[in-house]
Amino acid sequence: MRDYSTQNKKAWEYNAYDFWVKNAGTPEEMAKKNLENPKKMLRKYAQYFDKFEGIKVANICGSCGKKAIPLALLGADVTIFDISEHNKRYAMEVAVAANTTINYEVGDVLDIDLNQYGGYFDVVFMEGGILHYFHDIDEFMEKMNAILKKGGKMICSDFHPFTKIIDSLGFQWSSMNYFSTDVFEGEMAHARFFDEETRKNMPKCSYRKYTISEIINSIIGNGFTLQRFDEHPSWENAELPGEFTAIGIKP
Repeated sequence: MRDYSTQNKKAWEYNAYDFWVKNAGTPEEMAKKNLENPKKMLRKYAQYFDKFEGIKVANICGSCGKKAIPLALLGADVTIFDISEHNKRYAMEVAVAANTTINYEVGDVLDIDLNQYGGYFDVVFMEGGILHYFHDIDEFMEKMNAILKKGGKMICSDFHPFTKIIDSLGFQWSSMNYFSTDVFEGEMAHARFFDEETRKNMPKCSYRKYTISEIINSIIGNGFTLQRFDEHPSWENAELPGEFTAIGIKP
């Protein structure tokens, strides 16, 4: 595992299970929400799926299963790839409570076993801000292409690069030069929910933030046909960009 992945793993295994229980609900409570309306739980991402039933989905950095479990309830065969054992524990307990099944592989996404998963998935899906955890976006996109079937779709939704210069999502992250290629340490996204004493002791994550052109060029340069690129408003201020969704097809 890469040094920065090991660092990020420490951050994402620091009180993570307790955090999900406190902020998302017990596994039973979360399961109930998912069962009531799984498509609604997918929010805006549902529109990017052509269908749900019978497809194989790789949920990259799928965390606590907040999108994987609704997908499974809608009939998809979902595998989460994530670095945190604590995230896995919560996700698997929610899945059991919802009477559904997901697969969960804990480890560095860049180390996904291509002997097992090469050309395996119909859809690769990611959301919630993950690109900044990978220091080489080309290596990341190459791996995403490798695990997709021919004709498969990548749904890549992430924090808008505008957030490099303005904290439009309210994460309490420092602004920086938009064109900076620096790797830097910073708090994990959930740190702001903890008390100050806990927050001071939380392990930091290692980040590399990208520009729009870096993201688009990496998608194209690593074998995808860019089908669509949507920008979404910030949940903090609808006048500012907060997220984007890029759709790539593997020819």
